[in-house]
Amino acid sequence: MKKFLEKLRNNMLLPFLAFIFAFFIGGIIIVLSDAVVMSQISSPGKFLTSAGAKIGNSYLAVFQGSIFDINLSRQSGILNGFYPLSETIVTSTPLILSGLSVALAFRSGLFNIGAQGQFIFGAIGASYVGFHYNFSPVLHVTIAILVGILLGGLFGGLVGLLKAKTGAHEVIVTIMLNYVASLFILWLLKTSTFLRPGRQDPLAPEVNPSAQLPKLFGENLRIHAGIFIALIAAVFVWWLLNKSTLGFKFRAVGANANAARTAGISIPFVTTMTMFICGGLAGLGGAVHLLGTEHALAAGIAGSLGFDAITVALLGQATPIGTVFGAFLFGALQTGSRTLLSNTGTSPDIVQVIQALIVLFIAAPALMKSIFRIKKSLTDKSMTAKGWNG
Repeated sequence: MKKFLEKLRNNMLLPFLAFIFAFFIGGIIIVLSDAVVMSQISSPGKFLTSAGAKIGNSYLAVFQGSIFDINLSRQSGILNGFYPLSETIVTSTPLILSGLSVALAFRSGLFNIGAQGQFIFGAIGASYVGFHYNFSPVLHVTIAILVGILLGGLFGGLVGLLKAKTGAHEVIVTIMLNYVASLFILWLLKTSTFLRPGRQDPLAPEVNPSAQLPKLFGENLRIHAGIFIALIAAVFVWWLLNKSTLGFKFRAVGANANAARTAGISIPFVTTMTMFICGGLAGLGGAVHLLGTEHALAAGIAGSLGFDAITVALLGQATPIGTVFGAFLFGALQTGSRTLLSNTGTSPDIVQVIQALIVLFIAAPALMKSIFRIKKSLTDKSMTAKGWNG
């Protein structure tokens, strides 16, 4: 138990401090950007009071927009007060899956920058099965998700195969394939197969009701069964890395590829299989996002989810449970930013600044150690154990 608590402390200390410090600096920026508060700087007492109120109200607005809004609960009942939490979970669900695809690659010594493209291909597969076929509800959802996983996996596996056979760097290949996926979906949505009848804009037909993931709390809340799929995927990645022979090979290659090769592990096989599974996870994210939230394929179906996944994996220190918490944090920040401007007049862009600061501080552990006087072993040992030493 003591060992577990020590490990938990080592894993969570840096993200926690980065989170606190980012919000502290975010508060300073909120004050500096408010002309009314800054006009009172000549009177220290009034200035500090106004600054504290401004920061408190801004972060309260983020909480109300992402977790619980007491005003909604008074108007429409306690359940509707959790509408913001429902939106946070909806936003977090594809982030968990795409974040896991990046985290798994990190643990294997790879950098999967292509979650965006893999996400798109997963959404394409789920969309086609969703609107083109009619099955019973459970079977229809299952087939659509499996096709999404397969297409995303093949798109990711291609990267691993190219790296294994030609030595092409996965960062360059995945970045280029992101462009391929973005342009491919634009072309695909102009074809007669995918373009919705009677429409000129690139929009596919809506998936059939039997292919849509069921909502958990009625039509008023968008939260759907995809959150359970995402959590099951996180458990699967944990099991794969910690309890399976294949996962041991992944971690061995991530820690030291030369030593793993000497021990008889096939580096080409591990590289290809890793990227296939990573692509499948991102493809699953695209399928769940389409079947649970969007219901119709559009050119911007992925938004920035594939790129946000990199941030989520960094925040979670490339661990499954850390990625889940990182996705919920970023989902809450993105959802809560919508109420900032309307409730307090604070620009919602401050949330993006906070997100960037969190990643910056996690990516610069030496800075955090010097600020908070952290012993070297509490961060470096943890990061090295996860294969972050390149």
